[in-house]
Amino acid sequence: MSSWASAPTRGYLRRHHVLQGLLAWYVVLWVLLAIAPVDRRDWFLENLLAVSLLAILAATYRWFPLSDLSYLLITVFLTLHAIGAHYTYAQVPLGFWMKDALGLLRNHFDRIAHFAFGLLLTYPVGEVFRRITHLRGGWSYLVPITTVMAMSGLFEIVETWIAQLVSPELGDAYLGAQGDIWDAQNDMTCALAGTLLAAVTIALITRGRSAERWDEGRARRPAAGQPPSRHPRVQAT
Repeated sequence: MSSWASAPTRGYLRRHHVLQGLLAWYVVLWVLLAIAPVDRRDWFLENLLAVSLLAILAATYRWFPLSDLSYLLITVFLTLHAIGAHYTYAQVPLGFWMKDALGLLRNHFDRIAHFAFGLLLTYPVGEVFRRITHLRGGWSYLVPITTVMAMSGLFEIVETWIAQLVSPELGDAYLGAQGDIWDAQNDMTCALAGTLLAAVTIALITRGRSAERWDEGRARRPAAGQPPSRHPRVQAT
């Protein structure tokens, strides 16, 4: 996908000011939300995902750093997840406000998080595939979408395993089903909506940039019947 970021300049964390700021933001937020969570055991289980993702990013930073935009999108998702882990997804105040304001039957913050999973992680996943496989055309959109959906489905499976093996009594709080027997399917549907929206947005931006480059190329070409200039233009000072 031509819109995916090219390989950024490699460097150490001390020279990467954007990443420093994002990391500082998340660490401070995480520490604050680690204080007196609604359910400490649920908070621990929820943070297994965040710790795993951060470990992967830290381990690959030196030899495979992502773009600033990818790190920003990942940080936004981790921020939402940290909020959900603090309150438990079924008890986030924003979800209760939406429930009252819109007349909903449940707290939908978990749906927001799954939608954000698809929306915010499609670009980073696409960047990784773009740089490793040099995907082009429709495949450059299809592969990130299917990968994000595979990750969403795998998360639902692993989430169920963890709830059963680690702490069965926390199942409802950890899974956040709130009595919805189709909770996993609805969560994945939200992730699908998010990743499709992200892919369409990337495609539109890519098309717009391609049109701009094409127009710039036409402007530089000489008019019909006129030979190209052999001398560079000298700008007036």
